[in-house]
This record gives sequence, C-alpha cells and structure tokens, in this order.
Amino acid sequence: MVTLGLLHTSPVHVPVFDALRDAHRPALELRHYVDESLLERARREGPDAVAADVRAALDQAVADGAGAVLCTCSTIGGVAETVGADGLPVLRVDRPMAAEAVAAGRRIVVLATVESTLGPTVALVEEEARRAGRTAEVRPVLVEGAWDLFEAGDTDGYARSIAQAVAAVDGADAIVLAQASMAVAEDLVRAAGERGRPCSPAPGPGSRRRRGWCEGSADADGTGVAWFGPRPPARARSNDGRLGSGGLGYAGVKPTEPLAGGPQ
Repeated sequence: MVTLGLLHTSPVHVPVFDALRDAHRPALELRHYVDESLLERARREGPDAVAADVRAALDQAVADGAGAVLCTCSTIGGVAETVGADGLPVLRVDRPMAAEAVAAGRRIVVLATVESTLGPTVALVEEEARRAGRTAEVRPVLVEGAWDLFEAGDTDGYARSIAQAVAAVDGADAIVLAQASMAVAEDLVRAAGERGRPCSPAPGPGSRRRRGWCEGSADADGTGVAWFGPRPPARARSNDGRLGSGGLGYAGVKPTEPLAGGPQ
C-alpha cells in the first residue's frame, strides 16, 4: 500500500487526518509535513513566492518514501500541483470541491477567511468550469475578522462568523467554503438552513464523502490510492504521466446536503 504524505500549513490538520485514516483505512501509512511559514509567506507575498519551499517539501516526501502527497492548504494547492516532484502524484485537496460547485449551478460564491485563499480558489472554480464546458459567475467574499478568531483559538466564534456569512449570501447556486478549517461551521449552517450548496475541500470526521483520499486500493493510475471525484486536467499530471492531482470523493451527495471538511 502506498505511503501518503500530507503537506500542511497548520499542525491542527494532523489529528484530523489521522482520525480519518483510523476510521476508514487504518493500514494506510501517513507522513505529515507541517510548515506554517508557507501560509504566512503566501499571505504576505503571494502563493508563487513559496514555490521553491513547496518543492523542497515534496522532494523530502519522496526521499521519505511517499508515493503521493496531499496538499491540505487551499492557498498553496495550485503551487503544489505545479511544482510537484518528478514522478510524484501531488493531490490538491480542493479540486473535487470546485468541480462539485460547478455542477451545482452557474452562480457560485467563494467564501474564505484568509484573503490569500480567494484568488487561488476562484481560479480553480473557473478552471473546473472550463473543463466542464460550463459558464460560471464566481463571486469572492472575505469573512472579515474570522481568521483572527481562529488564530486566537476561538473555534465557536470562528464557526459563528462563517455561518453568518453563509446566511448573508443571496442568489447563489453553490457556496464554496474555500478553507478546510471552515468545516467547523457545518452544523450551524445546516441548522440555520442553507442558501445554495455549501462546499469545502478537505476531510473531516463523520462524513461519508471524505474517504476517497485514503481508500488505498490501486487504481489505473498506479498510485495505489483510489481517487474518487473528477480527474485532474492534463497539465496537472506529473512528468511520467501518472496522476498529478485529485482529492476527495463526493459521489452520491444529496443536492441539499452541505459539503464540508476539517481544518486549514
């Protein structure tokens, strides 16, 4: 079975992904790589500024024996896809989320609590719309002040601010929660009634949709991991033609059921 590396920009990811692995695929070996400075620099200087460091992290994963790497940060996911080490499938956690939003309808609102995430996520949704041959009207919305609550450890306040932002959205066929950390608002969003179809990129406990990244059965791409959801575009494949992006399975989701995940 393949060893899956996970590139995080916050240590809060580690127990979430470990719990998901334990629940669905306990035999899968995970190797976590945490570098908070990647997000800090990407916020200040833009995602491309950390390309060399992302590549170094991916090279280290290869040296440690990882057969694939899942990047769990939406801000740098596109960079990770682009600079992936030769022969290493680099799996962007939010691509299936974007495809799901495009399938839900034309009017898509992207909510984020970190401003640097908006540009990459909007671009990803637009890319998935082009791949699907659909027209998408993508509107970015920053949830002001929410990230300060997250950094202060006020998870409840963070969740409330996100739920309030979701409730304020009008005229959306899909509402994309652009960071996995925003999944903490899932219950509040559901309790308040949804507008559109909230989506979020990364795994979290208790959802049948979030097991695709760790199924562990070999697929046609030879990665040893069964990747459910849309296949990546050709440019995202690694140099030897193997799978270069992918993510989570959202098959069988009811149209009114919010999609959400674990932390950013």
